[in-house]
Parts: sequence; structure tokens; C-alpha cells
Amino acid sequence: MNFKPFFIAGLLFEAIGQLLLAQGNEFVYALKPIDFAHWSLFLGVTLLIPQLGQFPKKTYSYLGIPVIIIGIVSIIGMCVLDFIWWSQPTQEIRNEFAGHISKFPSIWKPFITTGPNFLNIGLLLLALNYLKQNKLGVILVVVATLIAFFGRFIPSRLIYVYVITAIGYAIIFYKNKSINEYQTQ
Repeated sequence: MNFKPFFIAGLLFEAIGQLLLAQGNEFVYALKPIDFAHWSLFLGVTLLIPQLGQFPKKTYSYLGIPVIIIGIVSIIGMCVLDFIWWSQPTQEIRNEFAGHISKFPSIWKPFITTGPNFLNIGLLLLALNYLKQNKLGVILVVVATLIAFFGRFIPSRLIYVYVITAIGYAIIFYKNKSINEYQTQ
């Protein structure tokens, strides 16, 4: 089965989730009947999973798949924590909850500060499998990763990161296919 469209859709759901988050905490806390922002992030990373078994059996996959799985698990954990924040009736309770879990590095670091970054590193490593076949797509994923880690000055940078990554993977997955189909006709 072809899971590439799900993978690209997952990246676009990540961008949608980031777009909703960029509207601010008050907007996110006012979302009803569910926290659409974090459900979008949650759905996005789960849509990435089926494609992981379809990447080429190369060194970059052997490195990238475990790294991206760490990122996926971290984002799922972050979403669970954010669902708890969202469900609290007042900002005071949310602040108290945040203050409490921030005292536990075993929760805060893997799910809030450090862990989600593994997703972008894994996406980059997996894209490197296609460097010889599709430089443009890989370059876009590299640029997106650089923005993720060094573009702190760019407002709402993660929206751009996931849109650019989705475009990069779309080019990686489909550019060579359309050229090969054209050549066989």
C-alpha cells in the first residue's frame, strides 16, 4: 500500500496545528468542543507512522526511523499534556499544573522542551535517503530543519517548517515517479 499521501497529509496537519497554536493561548483554550490545535498535531504525527516501514533500507533510514519515532512519541506525550492544560477551567489552574510538571525533568524535557525536536531531525535524516535522486526536495527539507532550529526570530516558524517539509517530501515522493512514467510512455 502507498502511505506517501498519508505522510504528506501528516506534515500538513502539523502545519495546521501550528497555525492554530500561533493564534495564542486564549484562542486555543477557547476552542470547542475539542482542542483542534493539539488534535491536529496528534493526528499529524500518527499519519507519519505507516510510511516509516516504506523508506529505503539504507543507513539514513536506520538512523532516521528511531529518531523520528522518538519525536512522534514526544509529540504525542506533549499533546496529552496539552489536552490536560486545555481541559482546566482557569488559567490559574493551568499555571499551577505547568509549574508542577516543570519540576520533573523526566516529563518536561522529553515531552515539552527537547523531545519534539527529534521529529525534525528524523525527517531530515529520512530525506537524505533521496539526495542523489532528488536534490531539490532534500534541500527544502534541509532548509525547513534549519528554520526549525535556527529561525527563532521568524514568527510562527513551525508553520513554515512543516509546509516546506511537506513540499519537500511531495517533490521527493512524486517528482521521480512522474518523470519515470513519462519516460516509459
